[in-house]
Amino acid sequence: MALFRTDQSDAKVDLSVGVYQDDNGETPILESVRRAEHDLIESQRTKSYVAITGNAEFNAGMEELVFGKDHQVLTEGRVASAQAPGGSGGLCVAGHLIHRSRLNAHVHISDPSWPNHLPLLKLAGLTLEEYSYYDYREHRVDFEAMVRSVEAVSPGNVLLLHGCCHNPCGADLSKEQWHVLAELCARRKVVPFIDLAYQGLSEGLDADAYGVRLMAEHVPELIVVASCSKNFGLYRERVGFVSVVSSDRESRDIVATNVANVARGLYSMPPDHGAAIVGRILRDPELRNLWVSEVAEMRDRLNGLRRLLVDKLDGRSDEDFSFIANERGMFSFLGISKEQIRRLREEFHVYMVESSRINIAGINSGNVDYVVDSIAQVLGR
Repeated sequence: MALFRTDQSDAKVDLSVGVYQDDNGETPILESVRRAEHDLIESQRTKSYVAITGNAEFNAGMEELVFGKDHQVLTEGRVASAQAPGGSGGLCVAGHLIHRSRLNAHVHISDPSWPNHLPLLKLAGLTLEEYSYYDYREHRVDFEAMVRSVEAVSPGNVLLLHGCCHNPCGADLSKEQWHVLAELCARRKVVPFIDLAYQGLSEGLDADAYGVRLMAEHVPELIVVASCSKNFGLYRERVGFVSVVSSDRESRDIVATNVANVARGLYSMPPDHGAAIVGRILRDPELRNLWVSEVAEMRDRLNGLRRLLVDKLDGRSDEDFSFIANERGMFSFLGISKEQIRRLREEFHVYMVESSRINIAGINSGNVDYVVDSIAQVLGR
């Protein structure tokens, strides 16, 4: 990102930045957010603290969004939730809660995973281990290897899963694979820990929560962290959510007390502005319908860009990039070498991280042909 900022070329393209962008290369404010924010500013009468666990309207709306309105874990009162400063804050609260409940707990994360998972959870005092997930050669989930890895996880330890739009590879679990994992976690007494940072940007708001809702039906304990940065576009407002499913109401009350105590020790009180906006959108039918349509537009744009990129790359080299169209979310690996990545940066001013991860949303109608031409030249055909 620093190299991109200092590059003086008019042709430069940044495919490394991890935020959604529209066809103009901008990260827009959603109209639903703009309206909810206007209403909030007009009606708000105080800037006093909210509760330690955050905005109650936000928490209720997010529980319904993540689990579904009538899910049994909600109707049975087994969920303890809290607003957090971003998805990262939610991960941090969850990490400290895990460490507090089991000092020697190991958290198993996918290979690859979002790089910030490591420092956030290590700072909580947790031991991290990797499990097999992605086949870099075949560009797919290596589910057989993943199952073997999970079979070896000791009972009581934690399995960190990406709910949808896997970051960084874009390769998601199928419904059938989620069922296998749910049965496996229940049988092995492994606690699922699901990071749901991109709900709505893969197949749909309900479809993208399929794994979360299925796991909640099969296991007695479950941790879910969600972010509103992407699907609400509230990056700078730092709006996150952590939710813990317990085996019964009594355990839920103990967890709720500890979640609040952890949050108090980490940051005292969460920021309210972004969460209040989300709470209003999820409560108001008109604003919610508008937001749902805006999420659909972002999702359709991302999936359309994937197909467009594959179509334009087809026949331009000996490489097969068709896997990109089958992946979901903002990210995919191109699968090219570090030397080719360096050439793209230095000769063509096209920037990506050294793993070859690209942000699909960084492509637009004004740069797609240039990006494809640059990749084709680097690949040598």
